Amino acid sequence: MNDRTCIVTRRQADADELIRFVVGPDSAVVPDIKRNLPGRGCWVTADRLHIDKAAAKNLFARAFKAQVDVPADLGGMVDGLLSRSALGMLGLARKAGAVVLGAAKVEAAVRDGQALLVLHATEASGDGVRKISQARRATVHLGGPAILAYKLFPEAELSLALGGTNVIHAAVLAQDAGKAVEKRMVALDRYRGGTPGDLAMLAAVADEDDAAEDME
Repeated sequence: MNDRTCIVTRRQADADELIRFVVGPDSAVVPDIKRNLPGRGCWVTADRLHIDKAAAKNLFARAFKAQVDVPADLGGMVDGLLSRSALGMLGLARKAGAVVLGAAKVEAAVRDGQALLVLHATEASGDGVRKISQARRATVHLGGPAILAYKLFPEAELSLALGGTNVIHAAVLAQDAGKAVEKRMVALDRYRGGTPGDLAMLAAVADEDDAAEDME
């Protein structure tokens, strides 16, 4: 039980790729997002699919070798915990001056290499996202960092976390506070299935650059 082995796949993995669970005093399975709750723990691959499967197949009872109460929407509970953690850290980063808001400032932060990642509200228009995506591609073409973008929260949640109104686009800057935000956004994005389209875009940019080098 102490090795970090997913109870669904039976594969060992780094702690950041898994979510730990413990059993509470009431015999309920409890997500231990911070990995600091006392007691015997078990681990599940850190995405919604595997957690839902562990609940459906009664794998928690097998792992803990006891009758346990699995919350009806354990997957949703974990999503909520990861979301609150990410938004809370985003708010702290804003207070530390590690976040810029607004399409123009976000685009500028991307082009000058200050941005660590970009956040778009789920309601963001295609045109607004497109302009920032073009800046991200241009940055990679010029040898700058690959800056990923995430659509994880609606405008209302971003605005509340960042103390603003109508927050549609934000950039988290490459500072210590920003890196803490990145870790949590990556975890939430992975839990929700990832952003394959975004990764494919960056891969395509890299392929274009390789092709251009081959022609030289």
